[in-house]
Amino acid sequence: MLMLIKWICPTAPSRPVALFGGFPCTAWFDVGEISEEGPDDLEGLDASAAHVANLLSTEPADIQVGVGGFSMGAATALYSATCRTLGQYGNGNPYQVNLSAVVGLSGWLPCSRTLRSRMERSYDAVRRAASLPILLCHGSADDVVAHNHGEKSAQALNSVGFRNLVFRTYNGMGHYTIPEETREVCTWLTTKLGLEGS
Repeated sequence: MLMLIKWICPTAPSRPVALFGGFPCTAWFDVGEISEEGPDDLEGLDASAAHVANLLSTEPADIQVGVGGFSMGAATALYSATCRTLGQYGNGNPYQVNLSAVVGLSGWLPCSRTLRSRMERSYDAVRRAASLPILLCHGSADDVVAHNHGEKSAQALNSVGFRNLVFRTYNGMGHYTIPEETREVCTWLTTKLGLEGS
């Protein structure tokens, strides 16, 4: 399924993570706690979003590109979506990849506290947000990134203009994926990227 899609699956670099007592592990950015009140590692988020954008920047201009991820990868994908709509990273550098779709599995929205004020400054950002398709999936029994946190992330995105957003709950699913979720992602991508009949 989805044989017309080229998949690029990077692995995060190894770095100390405060949540794990500073123990080094693969991580896209540092995180002290996974909550709306937790501090955001803006430098790490910008670096990770720029790394992913750099991977996508080598693709031909006439194809659609998207980002997606699981857990911290989903957070990076959602942060990339906000950078795309705002036209810049948190540090002000331009974000130049035109995303066609975003998928986040068992993740959350970093920098949600500052998103509204940043979006309100730009009509273009609100327009881009309204047209960017986003699929968020989350298990009701996720004990790593609480379902409530994923749901609040979807609400925060919707409240600032991301109107083409779907949030799916999988009853009883923990912090992992299941075939039903994978099928939903494939069906959603097929529809949003216009791949029906190909």
